[in-house]
Amino acid sequence: MQSAELKAFYMVARLGSITQAAKKLGLSQPTITTQVRNLESQYNVELFYRGGRRLTLTDAGVELLPMVKKLMQEEADIEFFLRNCGQAQGVLRIAATAPYYMLDLIKRFHQQYPQIEVSLEIGNSQQVIEALEEYRVDLAASSHLNADARLTHLTLGQDPLVLAVHREHPLATQQKVSVAALASHCLLMREQGSTTRVLTEKMLKDAGITIAKLLEIGDRESIREAVIRNIGISVIARQEVPDHPDLQVIELEQAPLISEYLYCLKERRQARLPAAFLALARTHSRS
Repeated sequence: MQSAELKAFYMVARLGSITQAAKKLGLSQPTITTQVRNLESQYNVELFYRGGRRLTLTDAGVELLPMVKKLMQEEADIEFFLRNCGQAQGVLRIAATAPYYMLDLIKRFHQQYPQIEVSLEIGNSQQVIEALEEYRVDLAASSHLNADARLTHLTLGQDPLVLAVHREHPLATQQKVSVAALASHCLLMREQGSTTRVLTEKMLKDAGITIAKLLEIGDRESIREAVIRNIGISVIARQEVPDHPDLQVIELEQAPLISEYLYCLKERRQARLPAAFLALARTHSRS
């Protein structure tokens, strides 16, 4: 039995979509379709009902899923062990919603463990936690507080949400504004799944404010570029606003604090490399 076929089944079962599974695995849709069909034909079993846009597990698929999940976890455990069993080398994989807290920690970690390779990937809160749960990374930093019992976390720090505007924007002359001041302006927002967006929407809802014009932009770098071009204004964590002559930072009245948390699977927190990074983070956290 091919591991690739089981991985394809597992991801399609989790996401209910060939398209999303292909994207997650970095493969083409025809490849995923072929792998799943090969698995079904090899054992003469139907694993999915193929009606509508979303695939649904058959009874056989439902029974198979937890077994394959266990196999995927065991495979990840083996890979993790082999990567990190050496005392003089290894690879530490980290996912984060933003690099700002992590880069200083990675710099300190590299100074202390120069022989260890560190990789950092960026995504939204949902994506980085999924990567951790799927054993694709060893640690995940997110601004979303996750109460999953499988995870342990520590707080890296907190920052207030602020308003970022172009220096020629009408609000640029203000040092502090109320949430109501945002209503008549084009507000640039992150994609669904972003903690910043969740907090911003809650802040607007609590104040009873409806935004006249909303523009969704997928990542914080693009939002900053849009603000620099005076396309709109955006609510951003203070540390995420870079120094730029065309950017003005304005304090928001009663703005919530946005925290950054470092997560590790409880079963992996004593592993050599994650434990070393967690110890360093505890020493240098800003909470």
